[in-house]
Amino acid sequence: MCLAIPVQVKEVLPGSMAKVTLDGVSKIISTALVDDIEVGDYVVLHVGYALARIDPNEAERTLALIREAATGDAA
Repeated sequence: MCLAIPVQVKEVLPGSMAKVTLDGVSKIISTALVDDIEVGDYVVLHVGYALARIDPNEAERTLALIREAATGDAA
C-alpha cells in the first residue's frame, strides 16, 4: 500500500528541491516531477517526491480526513 499526502511548500530551493511542512514538521523534497512550484503551493508528496500540485481546498479537506482517521473522531 502506498500513501501520498498533501504538504505546503514553504521555500523553493535550488536544484529542483523545496522545503515543505505538515503540522510543523519540515522536510526537503524533490520537485523535479512538477513544473513551476511556488511558495504556498500544495503538492502531493510520496517518498520524498512532489508528484503533483493540488488545489489548496482539496489539500485541506484531505488533511482534515487524515487527522480525523488518526484520532478516531467521526464527524
